Amino acid sequence: MKYFSRMLAVTILGNNSAVPAFDRHPTSQVVTLDGQNFLVDCGEGTQIQMINYKIRRGKISHIFISHLHGDHYYGLVGLINSFSLLNHQQELHVFGPSPLQEIIEIQLKVADTRLCYPLHFHTISGEATLVDNEKIEIKCFPTEHRIECYGFSFREKRKPRKLIIEAIKENFIPLSFYENLRMGEDFVTSAGEVIKNEWVTEEAPRGRVYAYCADTRYTETIIPYIQGADMIYHESTYLDTLRDRATERFHTTAKQAGEIAQKAGVKKLLLGHFSSKYDTLEEFEVEAREVFPNSELALEGVTYKV
Repeated sequence: MKYFSRMLAVTILGNNSAVPAFDRHPTSQVVTLDGQNFLVDCGEGTQIQMINYKIRRGKISHIFISHLHGDHYYGLVGLINSFSLLNHQQELHVFGPSPLQEIIEIQLKVADTRLCYPLHFHTISGEATLVDNEKIEIKCFPTEHRIECYGFSFREKRKPRKLIIEAIKENFIPLSFYENLRMGEDFVTSAGEVIKNEWVTEEAPRGRVYAYCADTRYTETIIPYIQGADMIYHESTYLDTLRDRATERFHTTAKQAGEIAQKAGVKKLLLGHFSSKYDTLEEFEVEAREVFPNSELALEGVTYKV
């Protein structure tokens, strides 16, 4: 029996580093699971990119800001304000390092902005679970950047067990008990016979995992947080000829990103956060693939299924 799963995917809104250039925009992306959108970082131009790529703003209830360099959050206050102007009603949860709330609240205060929806700030101060519900678990983990900075992992929850319809019918289990079977319960007949759950169901595939490795210099300390992920996004600000500069500026090269992906045993690597000194990007992909063949450029407007 075929099992139909929810879609976990990431859409790239911005893949450049600090300075917009060559029609590339500062960092922002949307992680989607089962129709819900999670915004990760919010550089300048994020709202326009959301319009360009038909991202439904009304489906966004959580925003995750990795750190407080402008190319990762300067678009946030504008987006918060636009939500109110568009009569957004859903609660909005914003996660980020501790100064973020004060910065945004000052901006809203001086403009006398009155939001029409509940806005909740959640301070990140170390490794933590940020969201945990029946569909997804979202965690943060520290990276090594010039200022406090965090990556995020999105782990889809394992789905209910798959029903083996033929076995269920052979054991005369009523339709009304099917949902109990999906939840792992045994069935007890009127005669007291126990029909073990594993006789009539199969375990669903494990939940997929996507990890966003925010700005960081090369560090293997992030590997335990991304080990075995189905797909990761890792910054690759420079090509490896500028490895020393990357280390000095707390960034990573494309080759180093490939090394992390290989050592972490992930299935796929997306490369992003490109320096504006490069007008073309093909060499980034070539360089990473020398170490980790399943590497791709994270291109703006493209949705990558996990």
